[in-house]
Amino acid sequence: MIAGSAAAGAVYAYMAGEDINWDWQNYHDYAGFALVHGRFDVDVAPGGFQSFLNPLIYLLPYMVRHGLGAPWWGIALGALHGLNLAVVYWVTRVLLGRAADIWTLAAALLIAALSPMALSEVGTSFADILTTLPILAAIALMFSAEDDTPSMRHLLAAGVLIGAATGLKLTNASFLIAAGVSLLLVVRPWRAVLAFGLASAIGVVVTAGPWALKMARDFGSPLYPFYNTIFRSPEAPQISIVDTRFMPAGLLDALAYPFYWVVGRHPSSEWPFRDPRFAVVIMLLAALVVTGLWQKREVLQLRDRRLITFFWVGYVLWMLAFSIQRYLMPLELLAAPLIVLLLLRLIEAWREAPPASSRAAQAVVVSVALVIALASQPTDWMRRPWADPYRPLLAETLQQPATVLLLQKPLGYVTSFLPAGSRVYQLSELVVPIVPGGVLDRRVRAGLADPLPGGVWALYYSESPADNPPRLDVLGDYDLTIDGSRRCERIAGADGTDITACPVVAATRRAAPTAGLRPSTSAD
Repeated sequence: MIAGSAAAGAVYAYMAGEDINWDWQNYHDYAGFALVHGRFDVDVAPGGFQSFLNPLIYLLPYMVRHGLGAPWWGIALGALHGLNLAVVYWVTRVLLGRAADIWTLAAALLIAALSPMALSEVGTSFADILTTLPILAAIALMFSAEDDTPSMRHLLAAGVLIGAATGLKLTNASFLIAAGVSLLLVVRPWRAVLAFGLASAIGVVVTAGPWALKMARDFGSPLYPFYNTIFRSPEAPQISIVDTRFMPAGLLDALAYPFYWVVGRHPSSEWPFRDPRFAVVIMLLAALVVTGLWQKREVLQLRDRRLITFFWVGYVLWMLAFSIQRYLMPLELLAAPLIVLLLLRLIEAWREAPPASSRAAQAVVVSVALVIALASQPTDWMRRPWADPYRPLLAETLQQPATVLLLQKPLGYVTSFLPAGSRVYQLSELVVPIVPGGVLDRRVRAGLADPLPGGVWALYYSESPADNPPRLDVLGDYDLTIDGSRRCERIAGADGTDITACPVVAATRRAAPTAGLRPSTSAD
């Protein structure tokens, strides 16, 4: 099963093409690069405020991508991501017990394999699909006891796993809390919650502690620049950085989200997708509630109720905190065994024989899985064909170490292919702008005062949408301007949009006046 899951992920990554998603261009690639080369104290946030997220989770994708040639790095990442199917298989066997046969397992795997967000991230730099592995493994451990009393060993292991996933990506805190709440339903809840809580704290500290200490030392906040209304770092605005674009407009809108996803509406994602899983879970739960009331008996086991508690507590916390679809990936994959389990419970409630002994029941489960799979559509985070992998060539004038000023996002990925010894400063960040006189401002000014052989260059996209123009005006904050007497160069962009690189000089001694914002380039 492990080999098959890895092979499936590898094949899909090869077929999908080279990952060039926006976040990779902005900060994923830079995070791994900076961790390997010790650049966090040299550069100034090439990926904007996202540069200050824990970089550890992006180390592996960076090393694989830059250590293996195309398409092998994509195949390797795809194989790793494909292991989510093996973990779903494990979770399904745990949850179904004796009802886990070839048909029910195949149904769960089919639903999971075509999960829209998970499938879209196979072979990419996203952290969601990596941290889903330990979260699902933790669920398997927490629900592995047949008497619904998790062993201390399993609780401790589950806590470390889900805590580590949270330390690597803080948005997973929703599932950490949900797991703790679900343990309130076990026989000895406080003992279980305490053990799980201590173990999860260890996982968080190990994976996030060193980075939090660095942020506290450098900027006065362990979560810099986030939650700054609490930590009040002088290096960031006194606001809580929250992306509210995907939040529901109200209660009715929130309740409708799972049904929006069925028909392809995507208020929780930048790009279109279709996903009937959550709507199916809701309908099956409603059918089971009606069945229980009609038959005047409990149709769900205690372990089923614990699983449902985890699922919906995690979902509600996710919606209240983010409502960003890809952050929901652990539940998207967990929905596969949950749907099969709820179907079996519903069939069992209306039949005297156990559901696994009925071919009709097996046919129903497989048919539902097929319908869900066919109704699903993954999103697209941008890819290139493997026949044309991204390998930018720098003009001769850009091949010496230089100070590079980024005037637009996403350009952080440029950092990894600049000459060694270069310095990169992002000046266009709007959410967390550089504070005059602060740590980052002093770093920029010190770097500009210490010239490098290649001089100073400003980078921005040659063609930009109206809502994302290059911020050439910020050059004036450092008494700089584009050198109109020298030509600009062009660098091929990953997504097909060229990057303009223009030489910069001190405004007080510029060589010649510039005509407009954009000097001619070597490609003009």
